[in-house]
Amino acid sequence: MKSILLITVSWIALGLSGICTAKEISGEYIEARTCDVYTGPCFANGEVGNSGKEAVLAWMIDEGSWRGEDLSGLGVALVITANDTLGFGGSFLTNPDKIDAVVLLDDRASESQQKALQAFAEDSAKHLTKSIVAVKSVPLSLTNDHISGKGVFRAGDFAKIETRKLSKRDCVCSNETVFYPPLTTVQNSHPAYTLALSFQGEELGRRWTTINRRSAFLATFSR
Repeated sequence: MKSILLITVSWIALGLSGICTAKEISGEYIEARTCDVYTGPCFANGEVGNSGKEAVLAWMIDEGSWRGEDLSGLGVALVITANDTLGFGGSFLTNPDKIDAVVLLDDRASESQQKALQAFAEDSAKHLTKSIVAVKSVPLSLTNDHISGKGVFRAGDFAKIETRKLSKRDCVCSNETVFYPPLTTVQNSHPAYTLALSFQGEELGRRWTTINRRSAFLATFSR
């Protein structure tokens, strides 16, 4: 009888453990910056303090909810500018202590879903969203092919990212490595070659377009 009781309690505990560790939300992630993230120390040293002060990062939710709102199939993005290279986790000392952000919300979302999307983005990137200067509702799409390294992100006429897989010809000094980690906590991240990165809004006081850089990450997220 005691054995049966112990087995029953064990199964219940396992079931509760499964509930407690269940992921609330998951999907695809992409980011690109205006400096190389896959690079050698000498190249990074030449860029630090001069570039890498801008970035675009986006999440596309495959399934899940946030704050009680089902966000499956919807996306959200951040466009950020800083007063120094966004070099968190890199080998060089950087101090991007002033970061402004624009939040781009999927225009297919309802008002309550948009509020949840913004809350999700702010919670996922607390250190990047302390100063939000604008929130925009835009057409938003993201597709990642992790095998080919091809990522395509669009946020209306505001922002875009296009990537391809890194290849041997992208190595210049043979000391390349992932010099800067992704800007947020993600899973299965790998660097990619940025074919195009741009932001054409007016909210941050500057626009930019960069091409042909080793400056992107494709990843997944699960929380």
